[in-house]
Amino acid sequence: MYMDIFSFSDEELVTYIRDENKEAFAHLIDRYEPKLIRYITYLVNDDEKAKDIVQDTFIKVYVNLNNFQVNKKFSSWVYRIAHNEAINLINKEKKLVNFDTTNLLDELVSTFKKQEEVIFEEELVNDLKEVLTSIDSKYKDILVLYLLEQKGYEEISEILRIPTSTVGTRIKRGKIQVQNLLKQKGYGRY
Repeated sequence: MYMDIFSFSDEELVTYIRDENKEAFAHLIDRYEPKLIRYITYLVNDDEKAKDIVQDTFIKVYVNLNNFQVNKKFSSWVYRIAHNEAINLINKEKKLVNFDTTNLLDELVSTFKKQEEVIFEEELVNDLKEVLTSIDSKYKDILVLYLLEQKGYEEISEILRIPTSTVGTRIKRGKIQVQNLLKQKGYGRY
């Protein structure tokens, strides 16, 4: 009997891996590796470290796959493990992480920019880089998950293990922080 595991939901694939075919775990890796590397790179600002963290994440996922509750979202679970691994590395190194804002900038420019008000977009992008490096990391995490990874409030709540209302509050406060810092730089109404 042929099984089209490519059409399985994440949770169905986990069940299939646990019950029938451990080698199908490679399909979970294929689904999540690029996304997790992108997310972790934003947290640690180092491609190689991000790849190592994601590799460690998949080892933990594989070892603990039987503990995953298939009535929950797999994506939240795997992002949470990756997030914890990144935070552990950051804490271990005990140094300030320089947040890479390259891709986030495109999202923020489109969110905050009124086209006719900004003559020098390059200047805005440079100022956004500076602003983003100065906002609190708890807002950076939220903005990356929300804007770049396009996660909803509920999933961000599960990933970061904070209440959904806190997610909304932090997104709002993060945007306000960015807006206020841009105003201080003379960008008018954002």
